[in-house]
Amino acid sequence: MLRKNPTGHYPVVSQESYIDSTAIVCGHVVIEDNVFVGPYAVIRADEVDEKGEVHPILIKKGSNIQDSVVIHSKGGAAVTIGERTSIAHSSIVHGPCTVGDRVFIGFNSVVFNTRIGDDCVIRHNCVVDGFDIPENFHVPPMTNVGPEFDLDSISRVSQQYSEFSESVVSANHDLVKGYKKTN
Repeated sequence: MLRKNPTGHYPVVSQESYIDSTAIVCGHVVIEDNVFVGPYAVIRADEVDEKGEVHPILIKKGSNIQDSVVIHSKGGAAVTIGERTSIAHSSIVHGPCTVGDRVFIGFNSVVFNTRIGDDCVIRHNCVVDGFDIPENFHVPPMTNVGPEFDLDSISRVSQQYSEFSESVVSANHDLVKGYKKTN
């Protein structure tokens, strides 16, 4: 369901993307080409900043927002999800936040007030809060990353995880094509 927010913004969604009928996309949201938004996802840009403005939630081309993901923002702050990025089931991305290109955020993870660099893999049940992760890092399952986190304690993304991340993107591109044919 696409809906207007209280400030009058209405989502802008590419005709080349697929939004499940149970998903809610509200307000100042821009969804580019070939994006999959799964069942029960909520993407909501409706809070205002101190100037009464709502900055956009931007989901760039080729990305996927899977089942029950929530993307929202505190006080109207911007959220950007890069190209060919996967936000897996039941994760929360809460702005202010920038997630780079070709990133995988695993099941039930939370990212808030952060920048995640290109080609990172954040595994399942992680929390990244108030700490920027440079490109090409692998955050192991159930890791909490905060302001005092030691980046030297985690490794770079292996070929195995890069290939896995790309396979998720490809699978979701197939879903966009398949679901578009059913409408």
